[in-house]
Amino acid sequence: MKDSVESVEPREDQQERGHRSRPMACLRHRLIRVGLAEALCTYVMMVFGLGSVAQVVTGHGAFGQYLSINIGFGLGVTMGVHVGGSVSGAHMNAAVSLAMCVFGRLAWKMLPVYVFAQFLGSFLAAVTIYTVFNGKDRCSHSLLYCCWIICSWIELLPSTLSITDAIYDFGGGNLTTTGAKATAGIFATYPAPYLSLQSGFIDQVLGTAMLLLCLTALSDQRNKPAARGSESVMVGLLVMLIGVSLGSNSGYPINPTRDLAPRLFTAVAGWGHEVFRAGNGWWWVPVVAPLLGGVMGAGLYKALIELHHPAIVCDQNGHGEQEEMDPLEKQSHADVCVRDTSGEMCDSSPGPLLRLSEREEAKYIS
Repeated sequence: MKDSVESVEPREDQQERGHRSRPMACLRHRLIRVGLAEALCTYVMMVFGLGSVAQVVTGHGAFGQYLSINIGFGLGVTMGVHVGGSVSGAHMNAAVSLAMCVFGRLAWKMLPVYVFAQFLGSFLAAVTIYTVFNGKDRCSHSLLYCCWIICSWIELLPSTLSITDAIYDFGGGNLTTTGAKATAGIFATYPAPYLSLQSGFIDQVLGTAMLLLCLTALSDQRNKPAARGSESVMVGLLVMLIGVSLGSNSGYPINPTRDLAPRLFTAVAGWGHEVFRAGNGWWWVPVVAPLLGGVMGAGLYKALIELHHPAIVCDQNGHGEQEEMDPLEKQSHADVCVRDTSGEMCDSSPGPLLRLSEREEAKYIS
């Protein structure tokens, strides 16, 4: 996550060097660049994720099983990180963006940009997957259908457009939210029949907390971070791990924008208001619970691990290493400087610094 912040706010020397090699058509406004990158990487993740769900559902199990969905979303996250990771940090999740703002790793003014970009990318991905799973006349209806979706929001066209596709074929010509032929679950998540709202809320808080806790650990450079170059793969594996371990109750949305945007699409595309009534009004749980769980997970790691990293002891030349923490041994303090976890120089000695001989001082520093 720290790498994400650095990518959003580049250093001044990088900006000075960057303007020399930028093409003429390059977007110079940082908010626009970040927003476009976040929207595109979210779109990529959602196309692969929703596509894997659509293929499993409409294929009657012939083109994959539940594990296929876990792999699809996991690899989709990996590809999304490669698409926008160095520009926006590739959050692709409003819960991640909120947690970063809460703990000072992202400016609050950037939060609306991220949330809107994630919502837009997820909505367009839902439109794309619905359009791709057309049967005949797929190409001729694609642009028409996208235009109809926009117009139907302002009630300029009736919601009776009929497109023969795999989704309609699977549902027997009906767009249903629940039952054996339900297809709304291709786009948004719904609880299992046995799951109550209270249990589902806890399920989503836990799943998102595990996501943010592990993401924070993977980016902690003073612990055991992901190896350089493997960050995208590790994040994808983490999402897949949550799916195979915590996904059966409600499909592990763990992402407010991933769930709400496609749900709104299904509401205007023909499934109707039932997408908000199903599961005893389940729709708000994947929106609220992940926001809370994300802050809890990142905060738990910070409170129990990150805040207790040993101080970095350095000599007067700025060279140093992490101080060994031994509660049974009281360490001496010489003419050395101690850098705390925030990078500021401080004196952590309980009293005046002890003056050692040159030989003892050299031994201590070495």
